[in-house]
Amino acid sequence: MTDTVVVQLDEDPSSRGDLTRQIREAILGAEFAPHQRLIEADLSERYDASRAAVRTALLNLANEGLVERVPNRGARVRAISVDEAVEIVEVRIGLETLCARKAAEHLTDADADGLRTLRDDIGAAVASGNLVEYSRLNQELDRRIRVLSRHATATQLLERLRAQSARHQFRLAFHPGRAAQSAPEHIAIIDAILSRDPDAAEAATRAHLTGIVDVLRGMD
Repeated sequence: MTDTVVVQLDEDPSSRGDLTRQIREAILGAEFAPHQRLIEADLSERYDASRAAVRTALLNLANEGLVERVPNRGARVRAISVDEAVEIVEVRIGLETLCARKAAEHLTDADADGLRTLRDDIGAAVASGNLVEYSRLNQELDRRIRVLSRHATATQLLERLRAQSARHQFRLAFHPGRAAQSAPEHIAIIDAILSRDPDAAEAATRAHLTGIVDVLRGMD
C-alpha cells in the first residue's frame, strides 16, 4: 500500500497512460501471444516502469478486454475466438455505418483532399502487393472516418472493439484474395463519403463489414 502511494505522488500520470499504450501496442503487434502470462516484474524491467504503474496498465487493458486476470496466476493476454470476432464485427456494423453517414454529412473540402490521397495510397498498396502497408492504410481509413464522423460515443466504442479484434483484422489482410476483394469495397466507402452521400456511405460500409463476417466464419 505504501509503495502505491509513493508512485501516485511521484510518477507522472501521463507516463502511466503511455505504459498502457506501449503494452497495448505490443499485444496488438503479436509481441505477446494469446494466453501468454504478463508478469509484472518482467514488464517493469522491459518498460523501465514501477510495478505499480505496470499493475495499473494491466488493469486498464483488462477493462479494454485485451488482458484477463486469472486467479492465483496474475494476468495474461486474452485470446479472442473467431466466434467472438464475428460478434464484434456484427456490433461494429451498426456503429461504423453510423460513422460513415456522419462523415459524409460533415465532410469539408480539406477533409476530402486527405481522403483522396488515402484512396490513391490504398490502390497503390494493393497494386504493389504490399499487404502490410495495405493493412495499415485500412486502419488509417477506419480512424479517419471515426474522426470525420465527430461522433464521440461511437468512436469510443469502436476503438475498444477494434483493439479486441486486431489480430483477426491482421489475418484478414493476408487471407488469400482478400485484398483484391476488400480494396474496391474501401474505395466505394471513400467515394460515397466524397460524394457526401450518407445513404451510399452507409450501404458501402455495411456491405464491406458483412463480407468480413463471411470470411471470418470460414476461418479456423
